[in-house]
Amino acid sequence: MGGGTVSPLAPGRFPPLPPVAGARFAALAAGIRYRGRPDLALMAFEPGTGVAGVFTRSRTAGHPVLWCRRILPAGRARALLVNAGNANVFRGAEGDAAVAAEAEAVAAALGCAPEEVFVASTGLIGERLPVERITARVPELVAGLRADGLASVAPAIMTTDTFPKGAVARCTIGGVAVTVAGVAKGSGMIAPDMATMLAFLVTDARLPAPILQALLEPAVARSFNSITVDGDTSTSDTVLLFATGRADHPAPVGPEDPSLAAFRAALGEVTRDLACQIVRDGEGAQKFVTIRIAGAVDEGSARRIGLAIANSPLVKTAIAGADANWGRIVMAVGKAGEPVDPARLSIAFGGREVARDGRAVPDLDEAPVAAHLRGREVEIAVTVGDGPGAATVWTCDLTHGYIDINASYRS
Repeated sequence: MGGGTVSPLAPGRFPPLPPVAGARFAALAAGIRYRGRPDLALMAFEPGTGVAGVFTRSRTAGHPVLWCRRILPAGRARALLVNAGNANVFRGAEGDAAVAAEAEAVAAALGCAPEEVFVASTGLIGERLPVERITARVPELVAGLRADGLASVAPAIMTTDTFPKGAVARCTIGGVAVTVAGVAKGSGMIAPDMATMLAFLVTDARLPAPILQALLEPAVARSFNSITVDGDTSTSDTVLLFATGRADHPAPVGPEDPSLAAFRAALGEVTRDLACQIVRDGEGAQKFVTIRIAGAVDEGSARRIGLAIANSPLVKTAIAGADANWGRIVMAVGKAGEPVDPARLSIAFGGREVARDGRAVPDLDEAPVAAHLRGREVEIAVTVGDGPGAATVWTCDLTHGYIDINASYRS
């Protein structure tokens, strides 16, 4: 469906995604770019659904992102329409008109306002979106809406992805059961500020938009904004969280209400799961890399140091070659521009220290380290001082497969 052979880092199976009360889903093949595969999906929500969102900070954001940014402050959603194969970016007034036409077509079919219809697109940048193919299929999408159809959305939003991505978690709010489920796509052009990544989450929790937004932003910071494949930030990244309000739990007084602790954890679990699946599908990736930073001045500084390591082509190619070249990690820590204590700098691969307190471990036996680096799952731990800041980021190795995929993306 996407980038050919399934990534060797893919999960063993796609998780069963349960219905979420108040939401229905559909997908179909509209022939936007791909042939013989779904490339258009619709999510529809009952009246009263709240929404929160986080978008790319690219200065050349796509027309769907601009539309969603404009309508998000109202906090209401009745639908999301998303296509793969064409990003609808850098098309001027034509691109804006295409998004408006999509929203109007869905609004007419569902009996809501266009400003309650969110739109997302992913694919080639700069080409005209064949919007007429999309709007013509909206009635068929609406007719095919199913409560158990969330899983059908995942393959419909893939581009160079090699496997569909989904996740689910359950929790309680005030003793009432609540579900958080989501799908995502992403494989290349993945970097902080989210990247060529789409993620759509649905919950039956009864939470107003301001609380949703306050919960979503830190979850994104510790998941989608803590991953990188290639250091390139896209024009189209979008994370949307829809809350249908069908779970009859007590209303929380704010985002810090103790009754939301389990929901916050469930939301974090789903976003991390989806984010790590994106890294596991990194273009050409053969190894999944977890980087843990400790001893920084604060969490933000730790994350920036971790991403400097994760984005380094020298580090990523060393991991691809199973080379325990910890000097490259020292380099990456230094280039991050964050406060560090060189005399406290320690580095470990797979739990085995290669540098401690600012110097190489004497008489190091590199054989176990090299064995760890030859595996599919690589762990790097770096201590940069004695501060309270800690963070975890995720990346993959950089192989020739990345070049092969991106050199022929338009063909």
